[in-house]
Amino acid sequence: MSLADTARSMGKAFRTFGVAAALTFGTQAMAAAPAAPVATEAAAPVAAAPAAAASDSAAPAVAAEAAPVDKGYYTPMKPTAGKGQPVDKGWTFQDQYSPIGEEGLWMHDVILMPIIVAISILVLVLLLVVMAKFNKRANPVASKTSHNTLIEVIWTLVPVLILVVIAVPSIRLLAHQYDPAPKGALTVKVTGYQWYWGYTYPDNGGFEVISNMLSEEDALKAGEPAHLAVDNRMVVPAGEPIRIQTIGSDVIHAFAVPSLWFKLDAVPGRINEKVLFIKEPGVYYGQCSELCGARHGYMPIAVEALPRDKFEAWVKTQPGGTVGAAPAAPAA
Repeated sequence: MSLADTARSMGKAFRTFGVAAALTFGTQAMAAAPAAPVATEAAAPVAAAPAAAASDSAAPAVAAEAAPVDKGYYTPMKPTAGKGQPVDKGWTFQDQYSPIGEEGLWMHDVILMPIIVAISILVLVLLLVVMAKFNKRANPVASKTSHNTLIEVIWTLVPVLILVVIAVPSIRLLAHQYDPAPKGALTVKVTGYQWYWGYTYPDNGGFEVISNMLSEEDALKAGEPAHLAVDNRMVVPAGEPIRIQTIGSDVIHAFAVPSLWFKLDAVPGRINEKVLFIKEPGVYYGQCSELCGARHGYMPIAVEALPRDKFEAWVKTQPGGTVGAAPAAPAA
């Protein structure tokens, strides 16, 4: 073989080797390119900056979540002797702690009682006069008078005037008792069960408080009146109108608190509504006032009125209790 032929053979071999090497290493480079492109590595520090900023902005949220949740606090208020409960040797209404109660008590003391006493004394005097002057011994010859126009006019007009005097404040008091609750008033749903009470707070998470009577021993130990003390009271804020809604779960009950001038029937299948306003903090006792069954006499009511901040603290102690309006939905 000549030198030229040998050179050509070696050139072909080198070209073949070069093509094979190019195919082999070129394929490997193309496969490795998406795994770690130079541009991505260069951009990595830039992309990390927003992530760090997002982490910094999330820090307050994490801190807020880590903050302890306010679970509220509540210590049952001690009742005040003679306030919101019967008293020894009491013979009239209990002292009133609501505007309606004060109006009702005023009407009783200033209008009704004087009229009742005056009429009773007048009738008694007339009976004594008739007994003394017109008996058979003092007046053997009976009078034959058939009628007297003046007396008939008097005994017709005077009762009418008396009824008018009573009717005006009575109708006003009745209308005031059924004024609707203002917008935004706290709502408490009172349910009468056989034989205990349930108090639901739809404006504060919808939780329900079940109230049963304490035994006489437990009541006296707690410093409360026997047959009126309960294990869980109906807690409400003082100094603001409260919408009370009553319903019976089984039979007719009646939610009544004398010192608040409040009574409202709880009828199955029907919601009755009335406004309760308690002027000052305190514990006020009542009882079911509708004959509802064998344990009717063991359904006491205990209403505890607290300042608004303490009421909200009590709400937070209840399972699912919430305070304030529900948070607004985020904007789209």
